[in-house]
Amino acid sequence: MEVRLLLLALICLHAAPRWASAQQPEEATVIVKGSTRIAETDENYVCATIDWWPPEKCNYNQCPWGQSSILNLDLDHPFLAQAIQGRPLELQSVVAASILVIPPNFNNRAIVTFGVNALYGRYNVRRSIWAGKWNSTNAYDFVKYTISKGYPVGSWEFGNELSGHGIGAKVDAKLYGKDVVEFKSILRQLYKAPLSQPLLLAPGGFFDQQWYSQLLQTSGHGVVNALTHHVYNLGGGDDVHLIRKILDPKYLDRAEDTYRDRQLTIQRHGTWASAWVSESGGVFNNGGPLVSNTFINSIWYLDQLGMASKYNTKVFCRQTLIGGNYGLLDTQTFLPNPDYYSALLWHRLMGNGVLSIDVIALIAPRRLRAYAHCRRQQQGITLLVINLSNTTGYNVTLQNDINVSLGKRPNLEKRSSFTQKLRKAVSWLGSTPSSDTKKREEYHLMAKDSNLQSKTMLLNGVPLELGDDGSVPAMNPVLGAVDSPLYLAPTSIAFVVLPKFEAKACS
Repeated sequence: MEVRLLLLALICLHAAPRWASAQQPEEATVIVKGSTRIAETDENYVCATIDWWPPEKCNYNQCPWGQSSILNLDLDHPFLAQAIQGRPLELQSVVAASILVIPPNFNNRAIVTFGVNALYGRYNVRRSIWAGKWNSTNAYDFVKYTISKGYPVGSWEFGNELSGHGIGAKVDAKLYGKDVVEFKSILRQLYKAPLSQPLLLAPGGFFDQQWYSQLLQTSGHGVVNALTHHVYNLGGGDDVHLIRKILDPKYLDRAEDTYRDRQLTIQRHGTWASAWVSESGGVFNNGGPLVSNTFINSIWYLDQLGMASKYNTKVFCRQTLIGGNYGLLDTQTFLPNPDYYSALLWHRLMGNGVLSIDVIALIAPRRLRAYAHCRRQQQGITLLVINLSNTTGYNVTLQNDINVSLGKRPNLEKRSSFTQKLRKAVSWLGSTPSSDTKKREEYHLMAKDSNLQSKTMLLNGVPLELGDDGSVPAMNPVLGAVDSPLYLAPTSIAFVVLPKFEAKACS
């Protein structure tokens, strides 16, 4: 008997995934409610910005912009072109940007949003308060110019960080609302065919519920197509506690109040408008060096993508595609940072239908984050699961709510015996499935050498690095048995595709 048990243990030792932790994992259950959608995103949910900052833009004795802003960016750089349009790089879709001249290689794949100066013509009254009528002549001429050149602008955003208390400058919501009406009339006048009119986005600032409500009430029905706000909820780039904040579920959860309040504001005052995050760097003032451009930031970024989607956020724009310390591409080399691959996996795997879930765990349940969407353009669902704990792994049982008895919860108090856990480990690998229909796809993301500040991300234990020709590495899943627990290592992320999951909301 001892020999048989030892043999079984050796099998599991060799079969265990390379990212498995030696520490005893905790038990958890994720229950997916597939009967109804709780929210929907746009098909082009993943978005990135391009900014105007010159090389002289410096904070905390660092100047991380270099030649990466729209003022001096090499728009023909092959890596940049691939990131926007090339297959298999599908991170395309929406580039919320300030692009004066749009090169041909952007036209087919990028949907461009251009920001308009909402302070032009106004004057400073006192401190940060600005008043006076907005001068629309410059905006009129510029929009007319883009139409004459045939530039495909999908939407125009009015203003930047002037809402509420503003950043450096603020404008009264009623005054802002009147100017938004004027800008809408310009778009209607210049874009002759109604179906050709771009969306009007506003105000592109930090959410203030009273100010945003007043903006919608003043501008009126159908003027603002998308209500936009910015997300920099981690603090400044010199904050020494950034990593601690990213791994603190209580801190991350604070952002949920903003998404919820914004959704309520739209429901009460502007049901015609959708919700966008038009800029989200997490860390303001250029991002955090060796945080915003490393693996640890993917935990924040993917958690925000999942959280925002639950509250009907249609588009989520990352600051930036390239530039500062928070670019999806490295400012100097144009090589992808870890968040680029995270965004790419989201875009490929997570569809626009958002599902409700329950997470049940006895130990540190809030450190296990999970989000569920209909699978992108295919049958089934995709789960995003994030482990914030840097010491504890989880064996996660995945369940469909139609198979869970009403009023009953999975019993997590009974700990599996050693032999039972060994069987689970073998079964989890899907070594003897009866058919492909009993398999799931798993994409496990971890930091190289367990260094959370590594710029190299591992997918199922393999480094994600461009090929010699600049091609994106194959991002293939490992297969697991659908009826076995999912092992989630400490401070790791997993996308899990369940092709045969029964979800009426996704059919």
